[in-house]
Amino acid sequence: MAALCGRLLRCRGWFPPQQIVRHGSKAVTRHRKPMHFLRQKLLAVTQYIPPKPAVPERCIKPRKGEVQEPSGLEKLLRRDLEITFRENKMITVFQNNSITSEELRLLRHRLLKHDIRMKFFPNQILRSFLASTKYKNLLPLFVGHNIIIVSKEPKAKELMKTVRSTTQISLLGACIEGVLFSHQGVVNYSRLPGMQIIHGEIVGGLTLMTAQTCQLLQSGPMHLAALLEQYVKQQSGAATGLKETGSLEQKETLGCPGS
Repeated sequence: MAALCGRLLRCRGWFPPQQIVRHGSKAVTRHRKPMHFLRQKLLAVTQYIPPKPAVPERCIKPRKGEVQEPSGLEKLLRRDLEITFRENKMITVFQNNSITSEELRLLRHRLLKHDIRMKFFPNQILRSFLASTKYKNLLPLFVGHNIIIVSKEPKAKELMKTVRSTTQISLLGACIEGVLFSHQGVVNYSRLPGMQIIHGEIVGGLTLMTAQTCQLLQSGPMHLAALLEQYVKQQSGAATGLKETGSLEQKETLGCPGS
């Protein structure tokens, strides 16, 4: 019956689905035998430990830090900073204590009346620039939010009068004509008289000294001239006295024979 069915199916061209299954033998697996405890101890004791170098390797080979080139903005800010420190004789550093934008704008306007300008630079740019210049002693002042106020001429008096009413900023220090000043030093410098008054005092002192020198130089010849004039008067008086006595004697001699 089965053969008959198979024949009929082959004649009609239809075959039932077939699946080939391979039955292989089971793989042989060997498990490693655990090492004996004494052998483990022996291997641990006899393990080679290389000697440590006298100087650590990190000290022999210094770390190679990655050199990052500054961006275009950093180069521009650094160039502006160099021009600011080169062209201004008075450079003051203030601490920004949360001043509002409106008060900052009014302060900037009041400072511009005296030709005093306000500058802002990042601390990173400031520190990298000041570290290689003669202004490196100003580095401790640049911590947190700072404001740099500069002027081409030293105008400490006008600056202190202008910022006196603004309590949101505090003076930390300054560099005036290449000399570093603390807060109290700037206050004392602002109390000094102006340059015109100092020039007048210097000119007056020099004039007085020259006048005294001329007077001392002229006193000797004048005294000598007075003495010589007095001597001449005395000599002329003595000469006239002798002449008068001589004339009287002549008159007496002439008068005696006639009597």
